[in-house]
Amino acid sequence: MPRLSATEPLIHPGCQIVNSHLGAWVEVGADSRILNSTFEDYAYCDRLADIANTTVGKFANIAAMVRIGPTDHPMEQASLHHFVYRSSSYWDDATDDAAFFDHRHSRRTVIGPDTWIGHGAIIKPDVTIGAGAIIASGAVVTRDVPPYTIVAGVPAIPLRPRFAKEIAARLLTLAWWDWDHDRLRAALPDFRSLTAQAFLDRYEG
Repeated sequence: MPRLSATEPLIHPGCQIVNSHLGAWVEVGADSRILNSTFEDYAYCDRLADIANTTVGKFANIAAMVRIGPTDHPMEQASLHHFVYRSSSYWDDATDDAAFFDHRHSRRTVIGPDTWIGHGAIIKPDVTIGAGAIIASGAVVTRDVPPYTIVAGVPAIPLRPRFAKEIAARLLTLAWWDWDHDRLRAALPDFRSLTAQAFLDRYEG
């Protein structure tokens, strides 16, 4: 398997990446489409992800065939069709609707650090997924998800918290995702072997 890099993202074949920034140790799976988005350090998506107008937090784990920030059609006008806003594709003397696209790009989705977005999930625009949350496979997320919460369903609803409130709060304070690469390496055995509470007990303060 190709090595990840601090200087160059690992981009698999067939990807379309437009107006986006990819941080250190980032991987983009084959045939994914990334538009107007930022992948912070260590984030990755698997194959066939479709991500638009999104900030993907550090260490986010995005499974295959996930859709984040899917664009909406104009429901209030007489037509839903994109001839209304992609007009230059239909007439030589028409321009595209710049205001429509500006509004679409402004509707940001935020994926928090160390989140897990399951296979085939859909996360709508203007939604924030809190740190450490888990989105079940096939879920359709239309509302914000609190940190360290597991959600599932269509539309997605909370199933249960990952940790007790005290542990979740301590993890948010520790914010290990902001550690540098060497510190992460030094703590790797503890990431592998300790429970969240034991990890906190060792590394807090």
